[in-house]
Amino acid sequence: MLLEQTLEKLTLLKLHGMAKALRAFLDQPKAKDIAPVDLVGLLVDAEYVAREDRRLKDRLRKAHFKLDACVEDIDYSHPRGLNKQAILELASSRWVQAHQNIILTGPTGVGKSYLACALAQKACRDGYSAVYRRAPRLFDELMAARADGTYLRLLQRLAKANVLIIDDLGIEPLGAPERKHLYEVLEDRCTVSSTIVTSQLDPKDWHAMIGEATIADSIADRLVHNSNRIKLSGESMRKSRKPQKA
Repeated sequence: MLLEQTLEKLTLLKLHGMAKALRAFLDQPKAKDIAPVDLVGLLVDAEYVAREDRRLKDRLRKAHFKLDACVEDIDYSHPRGLNKQAILELASSRWVQAHQNIILTGPTGVGKSYLACALAQKACRDGYSAVYRRAPRLFDELMAARADGTYLRLLQRLAKANVLIIDDLGIEPLGAPERKHLYEVLEDRCTVSSTIVTSQLDPKDWHAMIGEATIADSIADRLVHNSNRIKLSGESMRKSRKPQKA
């Protein structure tokens, strides 16, 4: 009876990991052999792991990653100029701690989006928050927010993310509203958080894509400064396998 009351109180206190671990512990044949202090440690560890797991699931849910990608599944065998040592270094997530950016460039189909999602997913596993947006959708979202009066709120939400992925930047030239929106997003993030950009265009060609020279300089400076550059090449991986793995 006392046990059931204890389990009920643990559940009411939302100590679900602890309650589950206690039930599992009592089902063991030699449960009584463990010292009380060790039992407390076991239950506390179980609760900590359970809460960290819930936080990770919440971060991944809010990130809205395009692909279910992880660094452990990156394919280094496809000839595309991918440096394994460089990726392993980025997989440490130290670039996020240092508020550095990542720029992934190369032709379509070489795994830029997968790599971006994989590195951001690893950052989520290391305790950082992330948000994924394709560039066209991001601009549409910002335009709609400006129209309905939630623009500043959306900028603040994007700014809070430790990692922001802007995928497919430059698939079409930017107009004046897109230039302004991109500048505002990056200005909030410069030196305080990290951005991953994927593009078929090399940064040296971004000025023509962005348009107005002064804003283009400001945008390029905020992205390229303190960035890790990964330039991919080769044929599309979609030709050789389905589904695509980066």
